Amino acid sequence: MHRSLRRSTAVGIAALALALAGCANAAPSAPAPSSTDAAADTLDGEVSVYAAASLAGAFDEIATAFTAEHPDVTVVPVYDGSSTLVTQILEGAPADVFASADEANMDKAGDVAVDPELFASNTLVIAVPAGNPKGIADLADLADVTTVLCAAEVPCGAASAKLLDAAGVSIEAASLEQNVTAVLTKVETDEADAGLVYATDVIGRDDVEGVVPDNADDVVNHYPIAALADAPNPDAAQAFVAFVLSDAGQAILAEFGFGKP
Repeated sequence: MHRSLRRSTAVGIAALALALAGCANAAPSAPAPSSTDAAADTLDGEVSVYAAASLAGAFDEIATAFTAEHPDVTVVPVYDGSSTLVTQILEGAPADVFASADEANMDKAGDVAVDPELFASNTLVIAVPAGNPKGIADLADLADVTTVLCAAEVPCGAASAKLLDAAGVSIEAASLEQNVTAVLTKVETDEADAGLVYATDVIGRDDVEGVVPDNADDVVNHYPIAALADAPNPDAAQAFVAFVLSDAGQAILAEFGFGKP
């Protein structure tokens, strides 16, 4: 570098000096906003999230964290059985996001669901009233007490049938419910002695408890989520899905007992 400068002509040095002076006088350019910042600045309105009933507690917490980052967005959750929700979506319900408790019901959404991704997993337990008054220890005991189950088309019902079939247990259910919350309600109000629900449904409760049946880990529900093709608020829908998949969203799901996808 020094050798090159020594060989420069006076004209070359003058030109270099002028160029450097021009750079020195130029105002520094402002940093370009990140895509995240730009998205946050433009997100507003409502985002309607249709989610499986078993996600209610976790998604309420996720909604709070999401709106803390996007204060101009209001999350409107709709919780029910996944089969009920996908039917409503296909019939034109104004949903932005669909989070199913199984892949089968997400598949029913077809092209309406844009690039679904798995975000959580769950297993079944036997829900019994606090203290387990009937002394239920495993699936075989359910045949001798008043038991409620989810209906077959509901993810918890399909998983229950698979678990019971693998154990060789046949049950005449007192009722078949359209979502897992209804099963849990029957148990907590003493309308039933037991019911098959998700492990996450009994965490942190003092009115019911869970009995883990043999081979429960062999029947795992994987939860997919997707923004919807006709979402009324597509930007907020994509942002909500991204938040659920983020480290922050995953941490909240883990607090509520959900497993990794």
